Amino acid sequence: MDDLKAKYLTQIADAADETSLEDIRIAAVGKKGEVALKMRELGKMTPEERQVAGPALNALKDEINSALAAKKAALADAALDERLRSEWLDVTLPTRTQRRGTIHPISQVTEEVTAIFAEMGFSVAEGPRIDTDWYNFDALNIPGHHPARAEMDTFYMHRAEGDNRPPHVLRTHTSPVQIRSMEATGAPTRIICPGGVYRADYDQTHTPMFHQVEGLAIDKDISMANLKWVLEEFVKSYFEVDGVDLRFRASHFPFTEPSAEVDIRCSWEGGTLKVGEGDDWLEILGSGMVHPKVLEAGGIDPNEWQGFAFGMGIDRIAMLKYGVPDLRAFFDSDLRWLRHYGFAALDVPTLHGGLSR
Repeated sequence: MDDLKAKYLTQIADAADETSLEDIRIAAVGKKGEVALKMRELGKMTPEERQVAGPALNALKDEINSALAAKKAALADAALDERLRSEWLDVTLPTRTQRRGTIHPISQVTEEVTAIFAEMGFSVAEGPRIDTDWYNFDALNIPGHHPARAEMDTFYMHRAEGDNRPPHVLRTHTSPVQIRSMEATGAPTRIICPGGVYRADYDQTHTPMFHQVEGLAIDKDISMANLKWVLEEFVKSYFEVDGVDLRFRASHFPFTEPSAEVDIRCSWEGGTLKVGEGDDWLEILGSGMVHPKVLEAGGIDPNEWQGFAFGMGIDRIAMLKYGVPDLRAFFDSDLRWLRHYGFAALDVPTLHGGLSR
């Protein structure tokens, strides 16, 4: 055993790499190694001989295994040292010129819209993207037979059999945030609700997930005249023009009465949109006076308070302002597109410093 010990400890010490070390391990303490063969001979010994040879063989095996583990660790440390020497980096060298990240147009336009309405006294309200159908439909005076509640238009969350909780949906608009805000703060209030929404639609101007911003103002003497002024100021600031003509067309939305779709005067010279001039009209949003039933659902007395609401697609107005031809490109994660349409990270939109620098 002393000879085996000396033999293998020497080989382990001289091993140059882990492959050689593994060969030594197999030869010494593997299933068919010399130490294993010696242990098989214990059955041929007398009890007195086994009492001496057994512990000695176990001690030899443990010592060889310990030497193998120590050598393996030493080889790993040596390999790491060599890698660190060969892969060093001089941190004092000047940095290489690299492309900086950019702000996505949706994020930029959301900040632009927020800055404009903040100047008019609107605060930002947020809510869950998964909400109950009560907040998404019932509280907004959308009846059960309305087409928007069909599964072909709305994403409903799966419910297990026997689950009696209210159905949940991926919100189809940010209007549920208006109800939650009315419940939380009451009247008067003045908020905008930007965020992602979901509808089962997909083409050049529709995607299953997109972004909206909705506005709500409630007070005792608010009228459509206030709504018109707010929207005119927004359009002038957002498109950065001195004047704008808005056209209100009578429409129907379950959550407002009266309701109106809003168009802006524009022209399309050479495929470029110019707001505030020309003979064309372009629809940009829907609006109206908040329906009394919606006020009641938010816990506000419609006999004492009234207000206006409006909503528009952030993706749509981003397309109009920055000339993006296809809505789907917003969500393709194409770095070339992002570098072309993206904004510098430090160009924070403000009315004083400029929105789209």
